[in-house]
Amino acid sequence: MSAHELSRLVKLRAIKHEPVVVEADEAERAALAARFGITTIDSLRAEVALDPDGQRVAATGMLAASITQPCAISGEDFPVAIDEELDFVFVPASESEVAVEGEEIELEREDLDEIEYRGDSFDLGEAIAQSLALAIDPYAEGPNADAARERAGIVTEDTPSGPLAEALAALKKN
Repeated sequence: MSAHELSRLVKLRAIKHEPVVVEADEAERAALAARFGITTIDSLRAEVALDPDGQRVAATGMLAASITQPCAISGEDFPVAIDEELDFVFVPASESEVAVEGEEIELEREDLDEIEYRGDSFDLGEAIAQSLALAIDPYAEGPNADAARERAGIVTEDTPSGPLAEALAALKKN
């Protein structure tokens, strides 16, 4: 298993009944920010309850992060708070379910949040990192997005356009 920026290996036999707390240190946060293309991750904490059922392990909990990312419009950095519920299942990788290239696979709803693992442990940290990645809005707009649009002359769906709108704008100026 390769090491990830936020690697927290959990051995199946060592699972306890109390929640697992994962907090990223400064180096891990910096590496994850670079991986996700955001400016900084100021804090990242998850609390996850693990519920084993044979080789399957249900994981539920909360992820809280404070990040700084660039506005999709202005490029200016702005802070974002992320609070996400975590709900996925670690399942052993099945050699018999390997897809043939080009073969279409249908997934059921309960299959969508399954994370495969090999051996006797899984990487809870990487699952948390992937959950954070999915929670980051790549098109997030900061507080100065509208002003940046206006400076650039970008027309939005809310901005009237066309000859009639131009005539009305000229009348408003007078």
